[in-house]
Amino acid sequence: MVIRRLRRRKRYKRNVQISMTNPPSLPVYDRFQSYDWNYEHAPDPVEIEVPEMPGKWDICGLSVDSPLGVPAGPLLNGNWCLYYASLGFDVVTYKTVRSRARACYPLPNLQPVACAQLTGDETEVSAATDMTGSWAVSYGMPSREPSIWRADVEATRKQLGAGKLLSVSVVATVQDGWTIEDLAVDYAKCAKWAVDSGADIVETNFSCPNVSTCDGQLFQQPTDAQLVAQCVRSAIGEVPYVAKIGHVPTSEAAGELLQAIGSSIDALAMTNSVATQVRDGDSLVFDGQRRGICGAAIRDASIQQTRLFAKLIRERQLNIQVIGVGGIQNASDVIAYLTAGAKACHVATAAMVDPYVAVRIKRELARHSGNSG
Repeated sequence: MVIRRLRRRKRYKRNVQISMTNPPSLPVYDRFQSYDWNYEHAPDPVEIEVPEMPGKWDICGLSVDSPLGVPAGPLLNGNWCLYYASLGFDVVTYKTVRSRARACYPLPNLQPVACAQLTGDETEVSAATDMTGSWAVSYGMPSREPSIWRADVEATRKQLGAGKLLSVSVVATVQDGWTIEDLAVDYAKCAKWAVDSGADIVETNFSCPNVSTCDGQLFQQPTDAQLVAQCVRSAIGEVPYVAKIGHVPTSEAAGELLQAIGSSIDALAMTNSVATQVRDGDSLVFDGQRRGICGAAIRDASIQQTRLFAKLIRERQLNIQVIGVGGIQNASDVIAYLTAGAKACHVATAAMVDPYVAVRIKRELARHSGNSG
Protein backbone atom coordinates (compact mmCIF):
# COMPACT_ATOMS: atom_id res chain seq x y z
CA MET A 1 0.00 0.00 0.00
CA VAL A 2 2.77 2.44 0.86
CA ILE A 3 4.62 1.69 -2.39
CA ARG A 4 1.44 2.26 -4.40
CA ARG A 5 0.87 5.61 -2.72
CA LEU A 6 4.44 6.71 -3.32
CA ARG A 7 4.00 5.99 -7.02
CA ARG A 8 0.81 8.02 -7.06
CA ARG A 9 2.67 10.94 -5.56
CA LYS A 10 5.15 10.94 -8.44
CA ARG A 11 2.25 10.78 -10.89
CA TYR A 12 0.30 13.77 -9.59
CA LYS A 13 3.41 15.94 -9.25
CA ARG A 14 3.68 15.92 -13.08
CA ASN A 15 1.20 18.76 -13.44
CA VAL A 16 -1.17 18.89 -16.39
CA GLN A 17 -2.93 22.00 -17.65
CA ILE A 18 -6.70 21.58 -17.33
CA SER A 19 -9.10 24.13 -18.73
CA MET A 20 -11.28 25.44 -15.90
CA THR A 21 -13.91 26.60 -18.38
CA ASN A 22 -15.23 23.07 -18.74
CA PRO A 23 -13.01 20.80 -16.63
CA PRO A 24 -13.53 17.05 -16.50
CA SER A 25 -15.60 15.80 -13.58
CA LEU A 26 -13.74 14.49 -10.55
CA PRO A 27 -14.82 12.08 -7.79
CA VAL A 28 -16.48 13.46 -4.66
CA TYR A 29 -17.78 11.99 -1.43
CA ASP A 30 -20.95 10.05 -2.31
CA ARG A 31 -23.55 11.04 0.26
CA PHE A 32 -25.84 8.22 -0.85
CA GLN A 33 -23.23 5.64 0.14
CA SER A 34 -22.13 4.75 3.66
CA TYR A 35 -19.17 6.25 5.47
CA ASP A 36 -17.34 2.91 5.25
CA TRP A 37 -17.95 2.74 1.50
CA ASN A 38 -16.50 6.23 1.03
CA TYR A 39 -13.56 5.35 3.28
CA GLU A 40 -12.70 2.41 1.03
CA HIS A 41 -13.29 4.28 -2.24
CA ALA A 42 -11.04 7.29 -1.83
CA PRO A 43 -9.97 8.81 -5.18
CA ASP A 44 -6.40 8.80 -6.42
CA PRO A 45 -4.51 12.12 -6.51
CA VAL A 46 -4.92 13.98 -9.80
CA GLU A 47 -2.57 15.58 -12.29
CA ILE A 48 -3.44 19.27 -12.42
CA GLU A 49 -1.57 22.54 -12.54
CA VAL A 50 -2.35 24.51 -9.38
CA PRO A 51 -1.70 28.27 -9.42
CA GLU A 52 0.62 29.72 -6.81
CA MET A 53 -1.00 31.73 -4.05
CA PRO A 54 0.27 35.31 -3.86
CA GLY A 55 2.09 36.23 -0.63
CA LYS A 56 3.91 34.39 2.12
CA TRP A 57 1.96 32.22 4.50
CA ASP A 58 2.49 30.34 7.72
CA ILE A 59 0.30 28.39 10.09
CA CYS A 60 1.41 28.43 13.71
CA GLY A 61 4.95 29.28 12.61
CA LEU A 62 5.11 26.56 9.94
CA SER A 63 5.68 27.73 6.36
CA VAL A 64 2.94 26.72 3.93
CA ASP A 65 2.16 27.52 0.30
CA SER A 66 -1.25 29.06 0.99
CA PRO A 67 -3.82 29.60 3.74
CA LEU A 68 -6.23 27.20 2.03
CA GLY A 69 -6.97 24.00 3.85
CA VAL A 70 -9.60 21.35 4.51
CA PRO A 71 -10.93 21.01 8.08
CA ALA A 72 -11.60 17.78 9.91
CA GLY A 73 -14.55 16.07 8.24
CA PRO A 74 -14.13 15.37 4.51
CA LEU A 75 -10.73 13.66 4.69
CA LEU A 76 -11.61 10.19 5.97
CA ASN A 77 -8.12 8.74 5.57
CA GLY A 78 -4.73 9.37 4.00
CA ASN A 79 -5.95 8.72 0.46
CA TRP A 80 -8.55 11.47 0.80
CA CYS A 81 -5.87 13.77 2.25
CA LEU A 82 -3.54 13.16 -0.71
CA TYR A 83 -6.40 13.64 -3.19
CA TYR A 84 -7.29 17.09 -1.89
CA ALA A 85 -3.63 18.02 -1.48
CA SER A 86 -3.20 17.36 -5.20
CA LEU A 87 -6.13 19.70 -5.85
CA GLY A 88 -4.47 22.74 -4.29
CA PHE A 89 -5.27 22.49 -0.58
CA ASP A 90 -2.13 23.05 1.45
CA VAL A 91 -3.29 22.20 5.00
CA VAL A 92 -5.14 18.90 5.04
CA THR A 93 -6.80 17.78 8.27
CA TYR A 94 -7.14 14.06 8.88
CA LYS A 95 -10.69 13.33 10.06
CA THR A 96 -11.06 13.16 13.84
CA VAL A 97 -9.57 9.99 15.36
CA ARG A 98 -9.95 8.24 18.71
CA SER A 99 -8.15 5.91 21.11
CA ARG A 100 -10.61 3.15 20.14
CA ALA A 101 -12.76 2.35 17.13
CA ARG A 102 -16.14 4.05 16.77
CA ALA A 103 -18.74 3.28 14.08
CA CYS A 104 -20.37 6.01 12.03
CA TYR A 105 -24.01 6.98 12.47
CA PRO A 106 -26.41 5.43 9.91
CA LEU A 107 -27.45 7.27 6.75
CA PRO A 108 -28.18 10.02 6.07
CA ASN A 109 -24.80 11.42 7.05
CA LEU A 110 -25.23 14.44 4.81
CA GLN A 111 -28.75 15.85 4.50
CA PRO A 112 -29.18 18.90 2.23
CA VAL A 113 -31.16 21.73 3.78
CA ALA A 114 -32.88 24.86 2.50
CA CYS A 115 -32.31 27.91 4.68
CA ALA A 116 -31.05 31.47 4.73
CA GLN A 117 -28.02 32.64 6.73
CA LEU A 118 -28.18 31.15 10.23
CA THR A 119 -27.59 33.09 13.44
CA GLY A 120 -27.74 30.28 16.02
CA ASP A 121 -31.22 31.20 17.23
CA GLU A 122 -33.06 28.88 14.85
CA THR A 123 -35.06 25.96 16.22
CA GLU A 124 -35.20 24.08 12.92
CA VAL A 125 -34.45 24.20 9.20
CA SER A 126 -36.10 22.42 6.29
CA ALA A 127 -34.66 19.38 4.56
CA ALA A 128 -34.09 19.63 0.82
CA THR A 129 -33.87 17.07 -1.95
CA ASP A 130 -30.88 18.58 -3.73
CA MET A 131 -27.67 20.09 -2.39
CA THR A 132 -27.74 23.84 -3.03
CA GLY A 133 -25.00 25.00 -0.67
CA SER A 134 -25.72 23.76 2.84
CA TRP A 135 -26.37 20.47 4.56
CA ALA A 136 -26.80 18.91 7.97
CA VAL A 137 -23.87 16.72 8.95
CA SER A 138 -24.38 13.54 10.98
CA TYR A 139 -21.33 11.29 11.41
CA GLY A 140 -20.83 11.09 15.19
CA MET A 141 -17.02 11.28 14.94
CA PRO A 142 -16.32 7.71 13.76
CA SER A 143 -12.78 6.36 13.95
CA ARG A 144 -10.74 3.36 12.89
CA GLU A 145 -8.63 1.48 15.43
CA PRO A 146 -5.51 3.42 16.50
CA SER A 147 -3.18 0.91 14.85
CA ILE A 148 -4.88 1.64 11.52
CA TRP A 149 -5.04 5.42 11.64
CA ARG A 150 -1.57 5.80 13.14
CA ALA A 151 0.03 3.82 10.31
CA ASP A 152 -2.07 5.73 7.78
CA VAL A 153 -1.05 9.12 9.19
CA GLU A 154 2.60 8.12 9.05
CA ALA A 155 2.36 6.99 5.42
CA THR A 156 0.41 10.12 4.45
CA ARG A 157 2.89 12.56 5.96
CA LYS A 158 5.72 10.90 4.05
CA GLN A 159 3.89 11.47 0.77
CA LEU A 160 2.78 15.08 1.14
CA GLY A 161 4.80 17.47 -0.96
CA ALA A 162 6.79 20.48 0.17
CA GLY A 163 4.72 23.46 1.26
CA LYS A 164 1.91 21.31 2.57
CA LEU A 165 1.00 20.47 6.17
CA LEU A 166 -0.81 17.53 7.74
CA SER A 167 -3.04 18.29 10.71
CA VAL A 168 -4.61 15.45 12.68
CA SER A 169 -7.85 16.02 14.58
CA VAL A 170 -8.32 14.02 17.79
CA VAL A 171 -11.07 13.52 20.34
CA ALA A 172 -11.46 11.53 23.55
CA THR A 173 -13.92 8.66 23.88
CA VAL A 174 -15.96 8.89 27.05
CA GLN A 175 -16.30 5.74 29.14
CA ASP A 176 -18.72 5.05 31.98
CA GLY A 177 -17.50 6.51 35.24
CA TRP A 178 -14.88 8.77 33.67
CA THR A 179 -13.92 12.07 35.23
CA ILE A 180 -12.79 15.11 33.27
CA GLU A 181 -9.24 14.11 34.21
CA ASP A 182 -9.75 10.77 32.47
CA LEU A 183 -11.10 12.57 29.42
CA ALA A 184 -8.07 14.86 29.34
CA VAL A 185 -5.68 11.91 29.50
CA ASP A 186 -7.45 10.23 26.57
CA TYR A 187 -7.28 13.42 24.50
CA ALA A 188 -3.58 13.73 25.29
CA LYS A 189 -2.92 10.08 24.43
CA CYS A 190 -4.45 10.51 20.96
CA ALA A 191 -2.61 13.80 20.44
CA LYS A 192 0.73 12.21 21.30
CA TRP A 193 0.02 9.28 18.98
CA ALA A 194 -0.72 11.74 16.18
CA VAL A 195 2.58 13.56 16.77
CA ASP A 196 4.53 10.30 16.94
CA SER A 197 2.96 9.32 13.61
CA GLY A 198 4.21 12.51 11.95
CA ALA A 199 1.44 15.08 12.30
CA ASP A 200 2.68 18.64 11.68
CA ILE A 201 -0.25 20.04 13.67
CA VAL A 202 -2.60 18.54 16.25
CA GLU A 203 -6.20 19.67 16.53
CA THR A 204 -8.41 18.82 19.49
CA ASN A 205 -12.04 18.63 18.48
CA PHE A 206 -13.86 20.53 21.22
CA SER A 207 -17.04 20.80 19.20
CA CYS A 208 -19.24 18.14 17.65
CA PRO A 209 -22.92 19.15 17.69
CA ASN A 210 -23.96 15.61 16.84
CA VAL A 211 -22.97 13.99 20.13
CA SER A 212 -24.45 14.76 23.53
CA THR A 213 -21.51 13.70 25.69
CA CYS A 214 -18.96 16.16 27.02
CA ASP A 215 -16.36 15.26 24.39
CA GLY A 216 -18.50 17.09 21.82
CA GLN A 217 -19.25 20.19 23.87
CA LEU A 218 -16.00 21.16 25.59
CA PHE A 219 -15.88 24.59 24.01
CA GLN A 220 -18.96 25.43 26.06
CA GLN A 221 -17.25 24.35 29.29
CA PRO A 222 -14.19 26.61 29.71
CA THR A 223 -12.94 25.07 32.96
CA ASP A 224 -13.01 21.55 31.53
CA ALA A 225 -11.55 22.74 28.24
CA GLN A 226 -8.69 24.36 30.14
CA LEU A 227 -7.76 21.10 31.86
CA VAL A 228 -7.85 19.17 28.57
CA ALA A 229 -5.84 21.80 26.69
CA GLN A 230 -3.16 21.88 29.38
CA CYS A 231 -2.90 18.09 29.35
CA VAL A 232 -2.61 17.99 25.57
CA ARG A 233 0.01 20.74 25.52
CA SER A 234 2.08 18.84 28.07
CA ALA A 235 1.87 15.69 25.95
CA ILE A 236 2.84 17.19 22.57
CA GLY A 237 5.46 19.73 23.61
CA GLU A 238 6.04 22.52 21.08
CA VAL A 239 4.09 20.94 18.23
CA PRO A 240 1.48 23.45 16.94
CA TYR A 241 -1.85 22.93 18.67
CA VAL A 242 -5.25 23.98 17.31
CA ALA A 243 -8.54 23.84 19.21
CA LYS A 244 -11.64 23.36 17.08
CA ILE A 245 -14.68 25.15 18.48
CA GLY A 246 -18.33 25.65 17.61
CA HIS A 247 -20.66 28.63 17.54
CA VAL A 248 -19.99 31.01 20.44
CA PRO A 249 -22.94 33.41 20.78
CA THR A 250 -21.52 36.19 22.97
CA SER A 251 -18.39 38.20 23.54
CA GLU A 252 -18.46 37.19 27.21
CA ALA A 253 -18.45 33.49 26.35
CA ALA A 254 -15.65 34.01 23.84
CA GLY A 255 -13.59 35.86 26.46
CA GLU A 256 -14.08 33.11 29.02
CA LEU A 257 -12.93 30.47 26.55
CA LEU A 258 -9.84 32.45 25.59
CA GLN A 259 -9.02 33.02 29.24
CA ALA A 260 -9.25 29.29 29.86
CA ILE A 261 -7.29 27.83 26.94
CA GLY A 262 -5.39 30.76 25.44
CA SER A 263 -2.08 29.96 27.11
CA SER A 264 -2.10 26.35 25.85
CA ILE A 265 -3.04 26.64 22.19
CA ASP A 266 -1.56 28.15 19.05
CA ALA A 267 -4.75 28.56 17.03
CA LEU A 268 -8.53 28.32 17.07
CA ALA A 269 -10.47 26.72 14.20
CA MET A 270 -14.02 28.03 13.84
CA THR A 271 -16.90 27.67 13.26
CA ASN A 272 -17.79 24.01 13.48
CA SER A 273 -21.35 24.39 12.17
CA VAL A 274 -24.50 25.89 13.70
CA ALA A 275 -26.70 23.26 15.30
CA THR A 276 -30.47 22.94 14.91
CA GLN A 277 -33.18 20.38 14.17
CA VAL A 278 -33.99 19.38 10.59
CA ARG A 279 -37.61 19.01 9.47
CA ASP A 280 -38.74 16.99 6.46
CA GLY A 281 -42.45 17.62 5.97
CA ASP A 282 -44.36 16.51 9.05
CA SER A 283 -41.44 14.73 10.71
CA LEU A 284 -38.04 15.56 12.11
CA VAL A 285 -34.93 13.96 10.62
CA PHE A 286 -32.31 12.30 12.86
CA ASP A 287 -35.00 11.28 15.38
CA GLY A 288 -35.42 14.92 16.29
CA GLN A 289 -31.81 15.33 17.43
CA ARG A 290 -30.02 18.56 16.55
CA ARG A 291 -27.41 18.37 13.84
CA GLY A 292 -24.71 20.76 12.72
CA ILE A 293 -25.51 22.78 9.62
CA CYS A 294 -22.47 23.38 7.42
CA GLY A 295 -21.93 25.27 4.20
CA ALA A 296 -23.06 28.58 2.78
CA ALA A 297 -25.74 29.14 5.44
CA ILE A 298 -23.19 29.68 8.22
CA ARG A 299 -20.77 31.96 6.34
CA ASP A 300 -21.93 35.27 7.83
CA ALA A 301 -22.10 33.94 11.40
CA SER A 302 -18.66 32.36 11.05
CA ILE A 303 -17.07 35.52 9.67
CA GLN A 304 -18.65 37.49 12.50
CA GLN A 305 -17.24 35.04 15.05
CA THR A 306 -13.82 35.21 13.40
CA ARG A 307 -13.88 38.99 13.72
CA LEU A 308 -14.93 38.77 17.38
CA PHE A 309 -12.19 36.34 18.40
CA ALA A 310 -9.53 38.19 16.39
CA LYS A 311 -10.46 41.39 18.22
CA LEU A 312 -10.32 39.75 21.64
CA ILE A 313 -7.00 38.10 20.82
CA ARG A 314 -5.48 41.46 19.83
CA GLU A 315 -6.83 43.16 22.94
CA ARG A 316 -5.40 40.46 25.19
CA GLN A 317 -2.13 40.33 23.22
CA LEU A 318 -2.38 36.57 22.84
CA ASN A 319 -0.18 34.68 20.40
CA ILE A 320 -3.08 32.78 18.83
CA GLN A 321 -4.08 32.51 15.19
CA VAL A 322 -7.64 32.15 13.92
CA ILE A 323 -8.53 29.60 11.25
CA GLY A 324 -11.73 30.57 9.49
CA VAL A 325 -14.15 27.78 8.59
CA GLY A 326 -17.70 27.97 7.30
CA GLY A 327 -19.33 28.64 3.94
CA ILE A 328 -16.21 29.50 1.95
CA GLN A 329 -16.99 29.08 -1.75
CA ASN A 330 -14.84 31.57 -3.65
CA ALA A 331 -12.02 34.11 -3.45
CA SER A 332 -14.32 36.82 -2.11
CA ASP A 333 -15.16 34.62 0.87
CA VAL A 334 -11.46 33.98 1.52
CA ILE A 335 -10.75 37.71 1.42
CA ALA A 336 -13.65 38.34 3.80
CA TYR A 337 -12.25 35.86 6.32
CA LEU A 338 -8.70 37.18 6.04
CA THR A 339 -9.98 40.73 6.45
CA ALA A 340 -11.91 39.63 9.55
CA GLY A 341 -8.68 38.39 11.10
CA ALA A 342 -8.30 34.79 9.97
CA LYS A 343 -4.79 33.53 9.29
CA ALA A 344 -6.04 30.55 7.28
CA CYS A 345 -9.25 29.52 5.54
CA HIS A 346 -10.47 25.93 5.54
CA VAL A 347 -13.07 24.67 3.08
CA ALA A 348 -15.22 21.59 3.66
CA THR A 349 -18.68 21.71 2.10
CA ALA A 350 -17.67 23.48 -1.12
CA ALA A 351 -14.70 21.13 -1.53
CA MET A 352 -16.94 18.09 -1.15
CA VAL A 353 -19.23 19.45 -3.87
CA ASP A 354 -16.59 20.94 -6.20
CA PRO A 355 -13.11 19.38 -5.97
CA TYR A 356 -11.73 22.21 -8.13
CA VAL A 357 -12.67 24.92 -5.64
CA ALA A 358 -9.11 25.53 -4.36
CA VAL A 359 -7.80 25.85 -7.92
CA ARG A 360 -10.58 28.31 -8.74
CA ILE A 361 -9.93 30.34 -5.60
CA LYS A 362 -6.18 30.51 -6.22
CA ARG A 363 -6.72 31.64 -9.80
CA GLU A 364 -9.17 34.32 -8.67
CA LEU A 365 -6.78 35.57 -5.99
CA ALA A 366 -3.86 35.58 -8.44
CA ARG A 367 -5.90 37.73 -10.84
CA HIS A 368 -6.98 39.98 -7.96
CA SER A 369 -3.36 40.42 -6.87
CA GLY A 370 -2.30 41.23 -10.44
CA ASN A 371 -5.06 43.78 -10.89
CA SER A 372 -4.32 45.46 -7.55
CA GLY A 373 -0.61 45.58 -8.34
